[in-house]
Amino acid sequence: MANKSKFISHKNDNKLQEIGRLIMNFMNKNSTKIYNYKQIADGIDYKNPRQRELVIQSLHKLLSDAKIKETEKGKYIINLNIEGTLTGKIDFNQAGNAYVKVDEMDDDIFIHSKNVKDAMQGDTVLVVTYNFKGKKLEGSVLEVLERKRDQFVGVFQLIKHKDFGFVVSDKKSMSTDIFVPRGKIGGAEDGDKVVVKMVAWRAGEKNPEGEIIKVLGAPGDHETEIHSILAEYGLPYTFPEEVEREAQAIDQKIHDSEVAKRRDMRNVCTFTIDPKDAKDFDDALSLQKLDNGNWEVGVHIADVSHYVVPGTLLDDEAYDRATSVYLVDRVVPMLPEVLSNEVCSLRPNEDKYTFSAVFELNENAEVLNEWFGRTVTHSDRRFSYEEAQERIETQTGDLTEEILTLDRLAKILRKRRIDNGAITFDRSEVRFNLDENSQPIGVYFKVSKESNHLIEEFMLLANRKVSEFISLKKGGEPTQNTFIYRIHDDPDPAKLEALREFVSTFGYKMDLANTKKVAQSLNKLLQDVKGKGEENMIETLAMRSMSKAVYSTDPIGHYGLGFEYYSHFTSPIRRYPDLIAHRLLQHYLDGGKSPNKQEYDEKCKHCSAMERLAADAERDSIKFMQVKFMETHLGEEFTGVISGVADFGFWVQIPENGAEGLIKLRDLMDDSYSYDAKTHSVQGSRTGNQYQLGDKVTIKVMKANLIQKQLDFKIISS
Repeated sequence: MANKSKFISHKNDNKLQEIGRLIMNFMNKNSTKIYNYKQIADGIDYKNPRQRELVIQSLHKLLSDAKIKETEKGKYIINLNIEGTLTGKIDFNQAGNAYVKVDEMDDDIFIHSKNVKDAMQGDTVLVVTYNFKGKKLEGSVLEVLERKRDQFVGVFQLIKHKDFGFVVSDKKSMSTDIFVPRGKIGGAEDGDKVVVKMVAWRAGEKNPEGEIIKVLGAPGDHETEIHSILAEYGLPYTFPEEVEREAQAIDQKIHDSEVAKRRDMRNVCTFTIDPKDAKDFDDALSLQKLDNGNWEVGVHIADVSHYVVPGTLLDDEAYDRATSVYLVDRVVPMLPEVLSNEVCSLRPNEDKYTFSAVFELNENAEVLNEWFGRTVTHSDRRFSYEEAQERIETQTGDLTEEILTLDRLAKILRKRRIDNGAITFDRSEVRFNLDENSQPIGVYFKVSKESNHLIEEFMLLANRKVSEFISLKKGGEPTQNTFIYRIHDDPDPAKLEALREFVSTFGYKMDLANTKKVAQSLNKLLQDVKGKGEENMIETLAMRSMSKAVYSTDPIGHYGLGFEYYSHFTSPIRRYPDLIAHRLLQHYLDGGKSPNKQEYDEKCKHCSAMERLAADAERDSIKFMQVKFMETHLGEEFTGVISGVADFGFWVQIPENGAEGLIKLRDLMDDSYSYDAKTHSVQGSRTGNQYQLGDKVTIKVMKANLIQKQLDFKIISS
């Protein structure tokens, strides 16, 4: 770690550099357009005379640095004479090298660690590209156009006998330490885990300067590490006092005047089926037989929109969070607990306001009639998935007939969905048994059974039918109504072709002729590999060939589910997009016109981004618990499966507990190994030894690093 150079005030230069970044980011959005200084100033929202003067100064600096050109007096354009300049997001690997993802390019641009300049993980950067020794495209960072973030989590290292220190990030992808001068240490002591805010990074200096804004505690401590995970992704773990106050002030009573506006379904048999430790019951099912012999199935969802109203602090906070975060030992809810676990939760033996999708189904599970609207319901019973499964398997116990009927209908719906092109990824999820101190004492896998599929199918039905109701006229013609959809694009053809080639070496065939054939091939492949040695590897590669599901106002369909129109409607306690869907559905039921699409586009992007952050935090909490669990198994040997391969090593997963550890190539002493991306393997140049994705190996647990959430393994045999 280098010492900090003598502090010199560069305040004005710093300001101009920051404005220059804003200008470059704005002009890069349309790199062929010519702008005058007023257009540029307006574009970066610098509108008063003093700000415009700074814009002019920044433009002169950009001109002298040849980053822009003056086409005529007072008119500017991006300087594209620097050959091969591109804009994209930078992603660092553990070795300190990086890749830049450019939207219009298939392959990422490799950036060596010495050429990353002052870029940090996730930043939008301008790079110049070149072919190094005739190999693949490489590049160097010219400029950071936009910072992804300015707050980081790490360990504070105080330089003894000095008045400053450095924050060393937990993440290996962080390319540098952050310098913290005297006066900005914020009460942190040497060795504390902290949150640091980056305040400046001056030209020519190795380290950015930061200010410690929160002390989290001692590294490795359970609470410290869980709070570190949330802080790393900018996720709050407490609600502001004013939001809690607003939530507590909500009227929790069921009023006759409100009931009169709703469909009263309190006398219909209704129950919930949820995980045994759940407290936020979003959804309930009702069932009754109609006089004509058909079944009326009600999908009843907590009416969060009745309580959480636009323009309130509560709604602003829910939107900012966008989702509940499910860590191993706790839930960080989207809504305060008085709402999520009490007022809105469909608890047994309580009247509740709900928003319902009610269907008339025949014995073939065909929807003959549908109704959507606000209701009041009363849950007669709360089932855990295990209790509902027991009814299905033993055919005894209360409400067995109702559960068996719903199970039978759900199985027909599921088969029809798969026949129509849905893909059945049914991977088990790792779970932990925790003691009273949240320490992991055991590991098990959550496996989906009929009771899980029962709930899943009726939630899918409600989500699909709500989406179709808003999106299609009676004749099937699109309405063009603005709505929030859950979309899943078709798989990348290049990835599918690579998967087809790879699985053919194991004797499996895939038909890629059209989307339906692809779905059928994937389902058959996943079925055929069950119980085989290559199961884990092929399932992993098949998952990687899929696109990511996101929220959008553009209904392109959901490939994985095989639905043309699909939305999230059934979990408004824990997902903000569902709350948006409720509000829009009521708006259309009231005869409202289609609202501005652009406003909802922004909401979709925000909710998708927050969903990704929550998923990353959840993944980190699982890794932390796995490392903690494996701390008690240091020195022990396990049989594992190679679960990932990279140019610096490969990962091995232990099937019995899901723990994953790294084998570094530099630790393989028997040969010099190189990475082959096509075969997902590393190969020895002298011996010809190969370690390939999916191979079984015997490993010894060598190291458990709680702070970096990493296990190091050593190969014993293959």
